[in-house]
Amino acid sequence: MTQEPQATALLLATCGFLLCVSVLFSRASQQTGLPIALLFLLVGMLAGSEGIGGIEFDNYQLAFRLGTLALALILYDGGLNTPLTALRRVAAPAGILATAGVAAIAGLTAVGGHALGLSWREALLVGAVVSSTDAAAVFSVLRGSGLHLKRRVGVTLEVESGINDPAAIILTTVLTQNLLLPDGAVGWRIPLEILLQIVMGIGVGLGLGYGGRELLTRLSLLAGGLYPVMSLAIGLLSFGAATLLGGSGFLAIYLTGLILGNGPLPYRTGLLRVHDALAWLSQVAMFLILGLLVFPSRLLDVAAVGLGISLLLAFLVRPLVVVVSLLPFRYPIKEVLYIGWVGLRGAVPIILATFPVLMGAPGAERLFDLVFFIVVASAIVPGATVAWVTRKLGLQSKEPPAPQAVLAIESRQPLHGELMSFYIDEALVVTGMPVEELPLPEESAVTLIVRNNRLLPPTPGTFLEPGDHVHLIAQPEDRGFIQLMFGRPEEE
Repeated sequence: MTQEPQATALLLATCGFLLCVSVLFSRASQQTGLPIALLFLLVGMLAGSEGIGGIEFDNYQLAFRLGTLALALILYDGGLNTPLTALRRVAAPAGILATAGVAAIAGLTAVGGHALGLSWREALLVGAVVSSTDAAAVFSVLRGSGLHLKRRVGVTLEVESGINDPAAIILTTVLTQNLLLPDGAVGWRIPLEILLQIVMGIGVGLGLGYGGRELLTRLSLLAGGLYPVMSLAIGLLSFGAATLLGGSGFLAIYLTGLILGNGPLPYRTGLLRVHDALAWLSQVAMFLILGLLVFPSRLLDVAAVGLGISLLLAFLVRPLVVVVSLLPFRYPIKEVLYIGWVGLRGAVPIILATFPVLMGAPGAERLFDLVFFIVVASAIVPGATVAWVTRKLGLQSKEPPAPQAVLAIESRQPLHGELMSFYIDEALVVTGMPVEELPLPEESAVTLIVRNNRLLPPTPGTFLEPGDHVHLIAQPEDRGFIQLMFGRPEEE
């Protein structure tokens, strides 16, 4: 047995090597079209006990705990970066997809699983486990693939994946108990438990969101680096408190992030970058660990059933449920088809599949392998086709290219005035004008022009050219007038 400190050094070196390989592999995502999460899973499988790495790992409890923490951090970052105005427009359709939609997908998938040879108890449990879409998979595809998706479609998918876990978790828990104690589950309690989880999750999430926002704006800490630590503490407290009170911790931490992200925050830019880095680290680590947990040789035994359920989910169950759920909201048919197709599964079903194993349910390890196969298959179809389908249905928004330089002001206290960034399109009225002739309000001024790879000072005689990224300072009351000249601000 390796002695300290060699044992710790070996562990750290192994973790560093796997993280490094995973990040390097992520570059292949845009070239192959495969979701980044699948590549991380494959790295974990290659490093596992049956792969070239030979790392023996079968600790389901540790995988569950680390996966839960990682998913919580990913949801927190998603909430921090979701505009509240966009959320309001999609709250109703996303809410129906996350509740009644989850139940319908679970039921229809169970019917298909039973037709493919599973017992009713096994089919119902598998249906419940794979019924929810995964926030990590959806966020990574929509934000990490370079897609500029139309706002309502993208936010609907992100919000649905962020709030649909309570229904799937409760269904999984109840049906796992049914495997252990047949006829012991009481069906009428399921809707009540889902309602309790949602109400308690909303209460704790909103309470700690508004309370945390007030705390962060009033605190005067010794260093700017302590503010991300405090915001992380608020998020973890939200998840833990909601779960201990019988609510959905995932819903609570998402809402806490949403409230914090849509209010004034000290050192806002740096704070959001810290949480973005934590979310990416969580995603890489989570899929690596779940990849280590699987035994590839066992997947052959469930391949036929798993492939059948995957195809059923992708081509029939998910699209049908989405069409019915979104019918009252008059989404265009292209958007309905797209939302129905991009129902990505990821870490959540795999983490939920550890429930039966931890509870000692009969046949639980085979069900875990089956769920893992379904997740991998859904990462390929529809996961690998997302970019192609987006272009085919014409759902890419006409976003300007991202600025090559980001200009930000870091301040502990909210400042009166804002730094805005605009892309200069050839159709704008200001295109071709010299900086000194811009009819800007009295307390507004251009601060920097980014042209290709050059930083240009806004000196007299400098003309605005198509393709420029212009940063300027403006007062809140002048925002409307500024946008009449420059269009919609860039999202940095």
